[in-house]
Formats: sequence, structure tokens, C-alpha cells
Amino acid sequence: MATVVAFHAHPDDEAILTGGTLARAAAEGHRVVVVVATDGRVSNDDGDRLVELRSSAEILGAHRVECLGFADSGFGAEFYPDPPGRVRFARADIEDAAQRLAAILRDEDADLLLSYQPNGGYGHRDHVRVHHVGKRAAQIAATPRVLEATMPRELLARIAHAARLLRLPAPYERDVVRTAYAPGASITHRINVFGFARQKRDAFAAHRSQIGANPAAARLFAVLLRLPPQVAGLMFGREWFVDPALPPGRVCRDIFE
Repeated sequence: MATVVAFHAHPDDEAILTGGTLARAAAEGHRVVVVVATDGRVSNDDGDRLVELRSSAEILGAHRVECLGFADSGFGAEFYPDPPGRVRFARADIEDAAQRLAAILRDEDADLLLSYQPNGGYGHRDHVRVHHVGKRAAQIAATPRVLEATMPRELLARIAHAARLLRLPAPYERDVVRTAYAPGASITHRINVFGFARQKRDAFAAHRSQIGANPAAARLFAVLLRLPPQVAGLMFGREWFVDPALPPGRVCRDIFE
């Protein structure tokens, strides 16, 4: 059996990008560790999202959850000053953050690190930082393999178009979709997580503070929660990764390939 460490920017990213993959790995007997760079709080007055993270991780079958202790950097044009006593992750020293993550990788003798692509998926400054910190941490800890979580850009474009037609909130703005995540032809791992779609959905539902913070997203998610398991499986039945060490072409069906 292997050990996989999933490194994410914020609580809820673990469910959105890798929830099915982590649940599948745990069900197959592998050790699953979830590490988040930030506690998800933009302000020190925000609620404790790590409680929700632990609930999500339990649903997915994760064996360990850790937070590197940085503050959420926020998304958008304005980059807020650091909150009292904490450093926003996008301002964190890469070497310092990488050493924190590398200590976990070494402690776990990790076989595989799940991280992000250089564009951070959709350009969030914390997600971009995850890529740089994850890459450096893997070098320090001599972790054998790194996979970068992603989605097919073409699929996102279709979803955004359908959402507009149905007058539902689109996951990303049009200008973001044009460069988000990865072209389908560059994806090296397409993972079937059909049987774990309900766990993925329920893990995301554990992050209630995030769902409730956006009324449009709350309405959309209320619809998703009512979907029959088979339909949920069709919607959430695939997850994707890029192995930067592999040439595009052959598509692997297991993260340990």
C-alpha cells in the first residue's frame, strides 16, 4: 500500500478537486493525508473552517489532516495586508512553507504528492503558491512523484455555457475559463471516481460556511444535494491530473500508475 499526501490551498479545495480520488485511495487501503496551506480565514474574525475540513476529511476516509498555518490571501484584484499575527500564504516565503510541507512528506514517507499546476487552476494567488511550494517540498523530501490536480478546460467551457443557458451561476467567468486549468490533450491521468461521487458531494457539503456565504452557490448546491446517486456519479464521476514528468498522450487510470 502507498501513502498519498494531498496539498491544497484552502479548506474545501480537497473535496472539489480531489475528493473522489482520495476516497477511492482510502477505500483501496492506501494511507491518505490532507494538508492545507491556509486555515481559510481572510480575517482573524472569520469562523474556524478547520473544523469543517476535518469533517470533510473524515467523510473521504483520510487518516491525517494538517494545516501549515497561513492566512487566506483572498481572491480578486485587491491583495489585503497580512492580518495581525499571521502571514497570507501568497506572501509566504516559499522555502519556509516548503520546509513545513516537506517535514510532513518525510514523516509520512509519502509515495505521491498531489499539488496544483503553475497557473493555480484558475489563477487564485494561493493556488499558484501551492504549485511552487509543493514542487519545492517534493524536492526537499525526495518524494518520488507529483501529480497536479486539474480539469479539462473544454469541459469547463461547456459547463459555463450550460449554466448561462439555464440561468444558473457559472463556476468561472468567461475570461477565466479561456486559460483555466489544462487543455484536455495535456491531461495524463483521468480517474474514475463514479463510486465515490456521493462521498465527494457530502465532503463538500461539510464546508457549510462556504456554501452559505454565496446565496447563488447555496441554491445551486441545494439542487445538487437532491440529485439521485447515479446522476451525481455522472456529474462528479471523473477527476483529472497532470504528471509533469510524463509526455501527454497515454492517459493513466490510476494515480499510482
